[in-house]
Amino acid sequence: MTHGQQIAWDDTVLPFQLDASDIRGRVARLDGALNGILKQHNYPPQVEALVAEMALLTALIGQTIKLRWKLQLQVQSKGAVRMIATDYYGPEKEGSPARIRAYASYDADRLTDEAPFDQVGEGYFAIMIDQGKGMTPYQGITPLAGGSLAACAEAYFAQSEQLPTRFSLSYGQSTEPGVAEHWRAGGVMLQHMPKASPFVARGEGSGEVLTAGDIVHGDEAENWGRVNILLDTVEEMELIGPALPPNDLLMRLFHEEQPRVFDTQTVRFGCTCSEDRVRQSLSIYSSADIETMTTDAGRVTADCQFCGAHYDLDPATVGFEAEKSDDDT
Repeated sequence: MTHGQQIAWDDTVLPFQLDASDIRGRVARLDGALNGILKQHNYPPQVEALVAEMALLTALIGQTIKLRWKLQLQVQSKGAVRMIATDYYGPEKEGSPARIRAYASYDADRLTDEAPFDQVGEGYFAIMIDQGKGMTPYQGITPLAGGSLAACAEAYFAQSEQLPTRFSLSYGQSTEPGVAEHWRAGGVMLQHMPKASPFVARGEGSGEVLTAGDIVHGDEAENWGRVNILLDTVEEMELIGPALPPNDLLMRLFHEEQPRVFDTQTVRFGCTCSEDRVRQSLSIYSSADIETMTTDAGRVTADCQFCGAHYDLDPATVGFEAEKSDDDT
């Protein structure tokens, strides 16, 4: 088998519920979508690992958003990796794939041989949800702490949403026999859901970093602890899963918890950049401003950070004065 022969469960997110313990979750497997993200850039290994982890978290969290909504995850840091940004676009219609994209900015001369998370310094982890035109976007933040981006996401849900959450992730270069080397990622997300509603935006929390022990008590705490112990038995290769379907993984881990699965969400690498969007972003500038952006070759150029697309425009056709001229003709 060569890379490109799609495994049925690659680039999917499978939602599930554990009926015996009032816990919901998702199993995600990324292959082509993750390679679509990473091949746009020549990141050093530490940066690739951070982008892979962030993309996997985004796929697991993003499955809950509604049609045409947008989820953004972002890291802002004073470390060598200054920023990581991911976007997850909900399907345009039922049955369509969701789209995901990501990129990182970093100072190459500040990278070290330490673990990937050590490349980010003091800063914050943010989750933003855009419900569309006419709706106020929601944002919640938590400090960068805990030794991994997954730990930051867990802290975010405990603090801002009061939802005990656990991630178990695995990602890296796959070197299967007969398959071209490429990135794979897989993970499980668990969440103890409130009786009232699923994940919804409810403000930014008190600022105190909470843990599951602060939120669930009694039987709920016992259920949460038991399911987490079961998840602790998972092996990295089971998470990445080139040979283990998500349904089989759930039965292996949680068969006594009565797992029930729902419709799978397909995920694809996808970018929303376009020449029209570039022109729109330049429409706030005067012709004098546009002149300062014009290259020696007499062009205005722009590159998409996410997909590497290059746009080459005539300076006479961009900016608000050019738009006004078009309106007058």
